[in-house]
Amino acid sequence: MKKLLYSIAGAFLLTMGSCDSLDLAPIDYTGAGNFWQNEGQVSTFMNGLHGQLRGDYSSPFLLGEVRGGTLMDGTSSLGTSVDYSIQITNALTIHSTGVSNWNGYYSKILQVNHFIDEVSNNCNFLSAEKKNAYLAQAHGIRAYYYFMLYKTFGGVPLELEVKITSGAKPEITDLYMKRSSAADVMQFLKDEINASEQAWGSSTTLDRYMWSKYATLFLKAEIYMWAAKVSTNDYEKAHTATGAADLEVAKKALNEIIASGKFELEKNFGDIFAYDNKENNEIILAMPFDRNEITNSNWGDTFVYSSALFIGSFYDEEGNVIQDPLDLKGSGWFKKEYREELVKSFDKTDARRAATFLEYYSSPNMEEATFGVSTLKYLGHVDGGTRYYDSDVIMMRYADVLLMMAECENGLGNSCAPWINQVRERAYGDNYSAEVTYTDGDYAANELAILKERDKEFVAEGKRWFDLLRMHDANKQPLVFSAAAAYSKVYGEAPTPVLDKATEEHKLLWPVNVAVLTADPELEQTWGYDEAE
Repeated sequence: MKKLLYSIAGAFLLTMGSCDSLDLAPIDYTGAGNFWQNEGQVSTFMNGLHGQLRGDYSSPFLLGEVRGGTLMDGTSSLGTSVDYSIQITNALTIHSTGVSNWNGYYSKILQVNHFIDEVSNNCNFLSAEKKNAYLAQAHGIRAYYYFMLYKTFGGVPLELEVKITSGAKPEITDLYMKRSSAADVMQFLKDEINASEQAWGSSTTLDRYMWSKYATLFLKAEIYMWAAKVSTNDYEKAHTATGAADLEVAKKALNEIIASGKFELEKNFGDIFAYDNKENNEIILAMPFDRNEITNSNWGDTFVYSSALFIGSFYDEEGNVIQDPLDLKGSGWFKKEYREELVKSFDKTDARRAATFLEYYSSPNMEEATFGVSTLKYLGHVDGGTRYYDSDVIMMRYADVLLMMAECENGLGNSCAPWINQVRERAYGDNYSAEVTYTDGDYAANELAILKERDKEFVAEGKRWFDLLRMHDANKQPLVFSAAAAYSKVYGEAPTPVLDKATEEHKLLWPVNVAVLTADPELEQTWGYDEAE
């Protein structure tokens, strides 16, 4: 694997002070006149921006999956306390917001703003081609951060400029950040991702660890699909779903990725995540981890059993006692566990089940046993008797392109089955047959089928909550309000919708924590929360 060393400190310490306060109100300092003098410094800063992106690796899971109704809350099957119980149960209030300080995104956006300002207005030592390549990456990364903010909070402050230069101190009122409307933020997202695409021009460069034109096209498809299908409430100016026109734009972006010939499905599902198969042809963009640089041990080992509690105490489906099948070498915290209903929604002949989950029982007597499951996508590797949690965290991959294409085609009234079946055929392998081949139904049936395929494909990859917000029932209502899209908390019981439309519509978005609102009198609470409480 190509090693990518992100030298974030070298660039940022020359130009930036502490960023803690920037979660409330970004202060952009420039200075250090010996910086921005050559391309090496620009490249170092861009590596730093990617380092920040990697540092955000757990946010897609927290913001994009945890609330989606597939995880256990409270305690695990081993009796450990699981993470995120407030978010899993959607018990969000203005005093229990689930995340704080905009999830830290404005301090990251500050750095991107600074980079865009310097490269756009200075750095004349760069050729036009190189300047565009750097700006294409920066605009893409900034669009990504703002898209995460928009999907989470709706209308958010649009902080795009460097406010303070040469150490000048502003009036505190200059730092207030009024929320822009949902409609205006969506328009900004379109403009920003189009700026990235335009700056890429005809580039076909691909580095699976760096933002590329294909990452831009992937994000463009996501943004335009969201615009097409999701209406976002707002006190000032809501965004109303735009429908077919924006689905066509998304489809065009996806077709360009497909036509590039640079990506394909891995033959075996488990190989996508294998330590010795990083940067494989399914990957569009990944966050790199390596034992010699940085690991994600506080991440990967939270999905797997605690060795001390597990070994010799649990059983497989045949009633055989289990020892240490994952060779965890004494590690494992087990803070995240999926629901039995989700796991058993997979056919046993679907290779994704065994490649995603290790299933076990508390007793050899299946009638009285408690079910448990560890998740296998972030296991890393063993070397010298130690398990290193250094699996890459995948942001974008080709299977998602195919299932987004299925969703676009369904929204446009076209056949979606061929796109679903490309993914399903890989999942079943030699077991693929007419019995598991999808046949087109009506709009709602197709939408639900695409969702369930995504549920199986993208476990622990940060998709499920956002999917529920974007995808529709027969009345074009979000599937977050649909019992048919839900998984029961207790296996065998009838599922209930993740959210109750009558009482929890405001919870489509997240509230802003009180400290942020107190620090900035220009800010309003997220739509619906004050009225609900």
